[in-house]
Amino acid sequence: MRGLSALRVAAVAAGIALMASGCGATGTKAGPATTGANSGPITGLRIMVPNTPGGGYDTTARAAAKVLEDEKLATNPEVFNLAGAGGTVGLARVVNEKGNGDLTMLMGLGVVGASYTNKSESKLTETTPLARLIEEPGAIMVSKDSPYKTIDDLMAAWKKDPSKVSVGGGSSPGGPDHLLPMQLAGAVGIDATKVNFVSYDGGGDLLPAILGNKLGFAASGAGEYIQQIKSGDIRVLATSGENRLEGVDAPTLKESNIDLVFTNWRGIVAPPGISDADRDALIATLTKMHESASWKETLKTRGWTDAFITGDEFKSFLTDQDKRVADVLTKLGLT
Repeated sequence: MRGLSALRVAAVAAGIALMASGCGATGTKAGPATTGANSGPITGLRIMVPNTPGGGYDTTARAAAKVLEDEKLATNPEVFNLAGAGGTVGLARVVNEKGNGDLTMLMGLGVVGASYTNKSESKLTETTPLARLIEEPGAIMVSKDSPYKTIDDLMAAWKKDPSKVSVGGGSSPGGPDHLLPMQLAGAVGIDATKVNFVSYDGGGDLLPAILGNKLGFAASGAGEYIQQIKSGDIRVLATSGENRLEGVDAPTLKESNIDLVFTNWRGIVAPPGISDADRDALIATLTKMHESASWKETLKTRGWTDAFITGDEFKSFLTDQDKRVADVLTKLGLT
């Protein structure tokens, strides 16, 4: 990425950093849906992933679906992918499925940013918020064949010639995998106009580029690459949370004398106009999932931080996120 646009998006990153610190699903319900009481698992649940298989949204959706089924909270929940335009193709599908109480979408900060940078007519504020599920720090990663063994090695090379060290991320400009390296550049004194950012449509597309050593480094969530990290095919040089990521042998950026903390979040929404009964049933089911030992173990295994909020609280959070992104982009002339 070059020129004024890069500088503007870097400023966006700095601004958004402030906010980072029918029958439907109630088909088997008996009794008031608002109480969360039910006689069995919900049926017909579909979870859309708005990017390619293997990315953060995908791994989160499939992990949630497994827990829902294992805990007998949902019968045969279906996860499917509808990739495109940083998640906004999937967003448009959800918004257009008004009243469909069986459809949900796994999403996060990347879709908020992409809805503006891709000039999507659909916005997350049009959806029915169900629950924010997790937060996770970012990770600065390289392949096992990379010449960079430590974060200091990488930063020295990046500062020497930023344009020659390509940075890969599994989100569009304005998404978390873009915001992290842009903020990292600023934190170490690199001119944002010289950062060579390469965007991939999700972690599934980014993974081959990391493994093939086609990038200087990648910035993304460690959870979606945990198998490759454990096998040694991917080396984590640093993570961006306040504390070290359990199960990942890497320092935080702050430990490495880089003054930056950054976290991403993911949640789940439904189409607009679903019935109150469907909304309440879905939230009750997700709440039971969140309370289960299986979900707690999933959080630990994946290195995800519990960030569970539901319903109106999540709606307020989404509205705030959307407004902050829109305000920053508008001021910079990027909308």
